[in-house]
Amino acid sequence: MVQYITDLSKISKLSSEEKEELKEVTEQYSFKANSYYLSLINWSDPDDPIRRLVIPSQDELIDWGELDPSNEEKYTVLRGMQHKYNSTVLLLVSNDCGGICRYCFRKRIFMREQIESVEDYQKAVDYIKAHKEISNVLLTGGDPLIRSTEWLTEIISKLREIEHVKIIRIGSKMVAFNPYRIIEDKALLEMINKYSKPGRRIYIMTHFTHPRELSETAVRAVNLLREVGAVLSNQNPMIKGINSDADTLAGLFQKLSYCGIPPYYVFQCRPSLGNKGYSIPVEEGLNIFEKACARVSGLAKRAVYVMSHSTGKIQVLGRDDEFIYFKYRRAYRDEDSNKFIKARRNKDAYWFDDFEFVQE
Repeated sequence: MVQYITDLSKISKLSSEEKEELKEVTEQYSFKANSYYLSLINWSDPDDPIRRLVIPSQDELIDWGELDPSNEEKYTVLRGMQHKYNSTVLLLVSNDCGGICRYCFRKRIFMREQIESVEDYQKAVDYIKAHKEISNVLLTGGDPLIRSTEWLTEIISKLREIEHVKIIRIGSKMVAFNPYRIIEDKALLEMINKYSKPGRRIYIMTHFTHPRELSETAVRAVNLLREVGAVLSNQNPMIKGINSDADTLAGLFQKLSYCGIPPYYVFQCRPSLGNKGYSIPVEEGLNIFEKACARVSGLAKRAVYVMSHSTGKIQVLGRDDEFIYFKYRRAYRDEDSNKFIKARRNKDAYWFDDFEFVQE
């Protein structure tokens, strides 16, 4: 049985010195892992990428970033409900996860006593009913699959009663963090089978960040989800020391494609509080992304490199000797959608706002 761990002192593989050094980090940023995910770590390697993903680091104490770098508060129409793009609503349905990624861009929900998840689900459903332009509902958090299947069935059944909602997306790292959540819950698979139908699919947005997360157990969970009619796509951030080299990122793309999971988005790490040690500059990230894509087949390189900026989803297109080029894949303002943007190159830029833009 998978056991969840929220006290770093309970991890026997860490030395007493390491535990003492990391106390200051865990006093500021929450820690959570589980016995399955910890078993993937090569503890003899201090730079093991799985370890880096979930075990705290002194890097998190660097004073850098902000709690809401993409200004999600601006688009919050009800507590826990964001409506940034016309056709898509985002519901924060959980304040918990199967583990806490050290580079989490919503770490504010693990730091504050204030709860940000949806409080009144009927109000949320009524809002969606009243806005017929909404065809996509994304359940996120936290992690929706940390919630009970009974609870998930209740909210998904209500959403399926709304005719104009065609896609329900579940954004979850649980397939990587604890695939037994899927393997051992027949009711979850039956629920997905019931509500994922031709023309109105349930999408599972997996969050595999490193190829070693695609263990035999995780792939078994992936296959079960596919068999009951879920459509899978993967999105992951580019994180320093985890997948910030072309070989590793290409390996992730390949392994995903072998499992039948299309790579969807590779995100620039958001400049959240404590994330300096996990971030790399945009131009460096683009270089890694392009090299990784050059090493894999077409089916493995369907991802695009993007930033989830406050103004929209911005794709990093390319650069020449002097300029770097961007495009809005989706913008808050409809008139900005597909807008092409030119900026002067800046090797020290970690985010869209760090560039100097050129008007033509």
